[in-house]
Amino acid sequence: MSSTDPQVRAARNPSTSRAPRGPVVAVTGAASGVGALLTERLAASEAIKQVLAIDERRGECASATWHVLDVRDPAIAEKLRGADVVVHLALDLDLESDPAARTAYNVRGTQTVLTAAAAAGVHRVVLCTSTMVYGALAENELPLAEDAELRATAEATGVGDLLEIERLARRAPRAHPGLNVTVVRPAVLVGGTDTALTRYFESPRLLVVAGSRPAWQFCHVEDLCSALEYAVLEKVDGELAVGCDGWLEQEEVEELSGIRRMELPSAVALGAAARLHRIGLTPSPAGDLAYTMYPWVVSGSRLHDAGWRPEWTNEEVLAELLQEVAGRHTVAGRRLGRKDATAAGAAGATVALLGTAAVVRRVRKARRRI
Repeated sequence: MSSTDPQVRAARNPSTSRAPRGPVVAVTGAASGVGALLTERLAASEAIKQVLAIDERRGECASATWHVLDVRDPAIAEKLRGADVVVHLALDLDLESDPAARTAYNVRGTQTVLTAAAAAGVHRVVLCTSTMVYGALAENELPLAEDAELRATAEATGVGDLLEIERLARRAPRAHPGLNVTVVRPAVLVGGTDTALTRYFESPRLLVVAGSRPAWQFCHVEDLCSALEYAVLEKVDGELAVGCDGWLEQEEVEELSGIRRMELPSAVALGAAARLHRIGLTPSPAGDLAYTMYPWVVSGSRLHDAGWRPEWTNEEVLAELLQEVAGRHTVAGRRLGRKDATAAGAAGATVALLGTAAVVRRVRKARRRI
């Protein structure tokens, strides 16, 4: 065999015999949260050629190529050139954010990323919303099919933004032929997250609305990142739900957490939540309560069919969540300082907040009579 034969050259230089490494992946929101975890995961993967990390500040992943800018800046199109896939995780779902500013950032950011990706020749965009978009309804099946109708409303924190992102995802392939958009919807996300649903477990009592039938399905951030990697590598596409297998009934949650319930009639709970939010005492609107009242568990059959399996169980994720929130004190979505919680007492803190809403309402009525 000649020394110039390609097989001989490959044997002498093994690196030339390797198949080209995989896609170039851009991750927005790469400096913190899920974005930071995914960036580290993809940068360490032999299946990924390069990671472009995009955020308003530089993160800690040294092996990624960083671009510091706002995702709403049209200049992002230039930063995406050469990328095969974009994972858009630059979302503001902070409970304390101004709702109008939050929506402007989330919706405009997603619009800009989709348009920029198409202009840059990117062939796939992966978006991340939540299984909350299915809506929490008394008549929901257990579990819901992934192709079930999205029946959520904009009444819960950030859900209106997520529904608009879902609409943008459906329209994008029509507006930009050749652009594939995959949407990943995690269940209650746990692992360094702060949401109305994780704060539920910071309360001295678990509020249960009389006559409701909650069902809890969690998703650990590590499982979300592995599902996102599946989407990046085109092992699965479309609209995907990701979470632990099965769900926990409210009674199981109470037994595992050791936190007792405080049961209130629906009218009292929803009315008080609406008043507390309206007067600015709590960040959570009354719509958040629906997700603690009714089931919104979703089957993850599409990921399962592709060979993906969660590493975490609902019981394990709940245990981690309880460790994370230990020492925090939240009532009706409002964080209390240690001094406030000690002074108010466990059940007393809840009663005090509910009472405050009633007092404010009476004062306002009295003022209108004057």
